[in-house]
Amino acid sequence: MKKTTVIILLALSIFSCKQEVETVAPEAYIDYAYINDNYVASGKTIYNIPVDSVVIKLEFSTSVDQTKLDPNKFYVTNSIDTSFAFFNPENSKQIIFKISKQLKNYTTYKLAIGSGEQLGVNLSEDYLYSFITQLDSTAKFPEISDDSLLTLVQKQTFKYFWDYGHPVSGLARERYGSGETVTTGGSGFGIMSIPVAIERGFITREQGFERLDTIVSFLNTKADRFHEAFPHWMNGTSGAVIPFSTKDDGADLVETAFLFEGLLTIQQYFKNGTTAEKAMCDTIQKMWEAVEWTWFQQNGQEKLYWHWSPDYSWDMNMPVTGWNEALLIYVLAASSPTYPIDKSVYENGWAQNGGIINGKSFYDITLPLGSDKGGPLFFAHYSFLGLNPTNLSDQYAAYMIQNTAHAQINYSYCVANPKKNFGFSSDCWGLTASDTYNGYTASSPTNDVGTIAPTAALASFPYTPTESMKALHFFYYVLGDKIWGDYGFTDAFNLNQNWFASSYLAIDQGPIIAMIENYRTGLLWNLFMQNTDIQNGLTRLGFSY
Repeated sequence: MKKTTVIILLALSIFSCKQEVETVAPEAYIDYAYINDNYVASGKTIYNIPVDSVVIKLEFSTSVDQTKLDPNKFYVTNSIDTSFAFFNPENSKQIIFKISKQLKNYTTYKLAIGSGEQLGVNLSEDYLYSFITQLDSTAKFPEISDDSLLTLVQKQTFKYFWDYGHPVSGLARERYGSGETVTTGGSGFGIMSIPVAIERGFITREQGFERLDTIVSFLNTKADRFHEAFPHWMNGTSGAVIPFSTKDDGADLVETAFLFEGLLTIQQYFKNGTTAEKAMCDTIQKMWEAVEWTWFQQNGQEKLYWHWSPDYSWDMNMPVTGWNEALLIYVLAASSPTYPIDKSVYENGWAQNGGIINGKSFYDITLPLGSDKGGPLFFAHYSFLGLNPTNLSDQYAAYMIQNTAHAQINYSYCVANPKKNFGFSSDCWGLTASDTYNGYTASSPTNDVGTIAPTAALASFPYTPTESMKALHFFYYVLGDKIWGDYGFTDAFNLNQNWFASSYLAIDQGPIIAMIENYRTGLLWNLFMQNTDIQNGLTRLGFSY
């Protein structure tokens, strides 16, 4: 009897030990994960991984057994499952494997590792590691000469203003899909594209004049004006103001300036033309002389204000001071033959008595004016579609040096890529205001969300021709299947987010055409700067040009 009891107890003891070994796995977690030697945290994404050589290394808190891998809890998405080739690890805490299948270019893949018992351990949580494969760098279109490519970009982008212009007023719609909403400043940019299109043979002079005559007549007879300045947005059929915001339902002086940048340019282009062309130019002069620039000093202050509303008066209270995109309004206000501002308004308002001076270096480039690292690149574009910076200087800066430094700093920041954005490089750069994956933002080196807008580099051709051409090659040949469309390049893209805009914006398309032409021939600069009113205004403010 004792012998039987001993045997039973021994059997129970053995069974108990076996049960304990089989059911209790050590708790574990993943210490580190590397994809092609790049550290990646769970829930994060890394970029630019080769499609044919993806090696993943995982290091656990304790020893693991890869033969006990559970394919339901350990897999790569996009039909990769467990097609892995395992390597002998350096120690028992590691798993190292290569994805055996060829991956697709610019595709997001995720390594999912589920919690619970597998690999001979009990994982305490779920893990998800994401990576995006490299772009397909093959050319999407046949290679053409750089000169032909510049012409193609101008011609295709011009279609936004020509084919998609509002059918009644001829003005530029604010963006693709905006219907009746036309934009004042963007229309100024579009107006400037018409002499370019005539000279390049995209349209005839007669076609260009017919469209411009429609626009000028509409602005003169239908468009709402407030102290003869125009609003930001209008209805393209009726001319009635469309509020940009609750209190922005009246005059917008900056948008008005961009509109007259275009109108004064075409006035120079057609002033010696036919009787009808001269009559259009006379109408432009009438509208130009009517704008009450001094009214926008808000009761005689030595600064200009951006907005005035018939319902809210000066409530927005937004002075235009310091360095930004709006140098032009002070030049135009000083150039007005009827309501000219004094030089002191420029000095105290815009220049802040020297407060616009920067003088610091970024990436070994000295920035004469403005905020650190320059801000969004449209500062170097909008006022300078007509205003020629080449020989322009005053007591504060030489403006070709200013704008070139701004563009070079923007470029250098993208090359340095401190935020490790996917794609940022000497081929892919340009931060400015644009649509982005979650709305709209004014991108810059101090507001970098990973979004590149083609207009930034392309409108910088006069300042950074070599760098801009490299960007153009990348945008067209490498990304052309994603961002080249009916009206040229779409507004922006973000490779981190696998996001490509479908939108086109007038204020971004216009500078592409104008600044490429200024780089190639100086056409618009020459026209605008020939205006004697502008010359008088620049002299009044103390500029050399």
